[in-house]
Amino acid sequence: MTELRKDAEKIVAACIRAVRPDEAVKRALKSMERPAGRVVIVAAGKAAWQMAKAASEVLECDAGIVITKYDHVMGDIPGIKCFEAGHPVPDDNGFRATETALKLVSGLTKDDLVIFLLSGGGSALFELPLISGDELKDITAQMLACGADIVEMNTVRKRLSAVKGGRFALRCSPAKVFSIVLSDIIGDPLDMIASGPAYPDSSTCEQALEVVKRYDLKLLEDALGLLETETPKELDNVTTVVTGSVRELCRAAEGECRALGYKTVFLTDRLDCEASEAGRFLGAVARSHAEPGTGRSEAVAFIAGGETVVHLKGKGLGGRNQELALAAAPLIEGLEAAVFAFGSDGTDGPTDAAGGYVDGDTMRLLREAGVDINEALSDNDAYHALKNSGGLIITGPTGTNVNDAYIVLVKY
Repeated sequence: MTELRKDAEKIVAACIRAVRPDEAVKRALKSMERPAGRVVIVAAGKAAWQMAKAASEVLECDAGIVITKYDHVMGDIPGIKCFEAGHPVPDDNGFRATETALKLVSGLTKDDLVIFLLSGGGSALFELPLISGDELKDITAQMLACGADIVEMNTVRKRLSAVKGGRFALRCSPAKVFSIVLSDIIGDPLDMIASGPAYPDSSTCEQALEVVKRYDLKLLEDALGLLETETPKELDNVTTVVTGSVRELCRAAEGECRALGYKTVFLTDRLDCEASEAGRFLGAVARSHAEPGTGRSEAVAFIAGGETVVHLKGKGLGGRNQELALAAAPLIEGLEAAVFAFGSDGTDGPTDAAGGYVDGDTMRLLREAGVDINEALSDNDAYHALKNSGGLIITGPTGTNVNDAYIVLVKY
């Protein structure tokens, strides 16, 4: 393993440590007194298990439920039922688990409290559709394939759901809801994170219909009718706290890079474009600073955060972070530089990788393995290309989810 790759591994590990939700949840609850009535925990998203465990250690609950992605439950939590379900496309297990959650909060009184723990992935995992499950899966798959961003997807999905767009909080009423949110959307729009089950909805029916028109989505008549039904605009029983975001991820990357001896340059925490375009941009940044004759003499790290998109054109395997990294490889060939990207949740697309890493040797390794990088990118097959070059970043599920980080390392 090269020094650059060793540094990359240390930076990834430090970033993930910094944004784990345990302490953040405990801080949010430490001053809360137990209410006169019941305490019910409902946790949904990729970080749901870890958040629920932390909450249960601070405030004893009377009942609770966790709904998270497959292979993300890490053990039993006393008094809390744990369910695993489909992501990014919702499935029947998620629908049944969400129905169980609604039964759990039905019949509560004004003296009761629902601790609602929300993290990325909740849009797919916390769902009870108002249309058939098969149609919702099809609509979700269409939006993923066409490259709709997360805000556009949630604007549509919340109108097809019994829990999204503030509707879950209404089902909890008259009980109070204390919502702790781990943000996975740039700018932390609370009505869009997991489609805002416990937050007033700022999007409109007109915007939802515009998304359908923009991407030529195919919806049946009942679904189109639901898009014209407005969502709650006011909720008086909810208090919301944001516990983490991509900004913290970037700050953690900066701190570790400095500890490793790099001068740091923060670029943005709002990178939002095509993954391959972002990769080429970061590769160009690396080349501008790593080529001989730049006059530099110190190691430098460029740091960004956000969430890119991929318009699927091929049938290969990969994810946005893997595709971003692979697209950067040609621009840094032969240089003492690296570009890597990873998802804080430990998963990138339908793969076991969190992201991808490339450096000045990647193109040579790909040629030796018989991989044509242009064909791999055209087929959206970054996973196998990076696997052949030793460039996969694999962390396993991390228990958190605050978007993605993108790092450029240059040594002299």
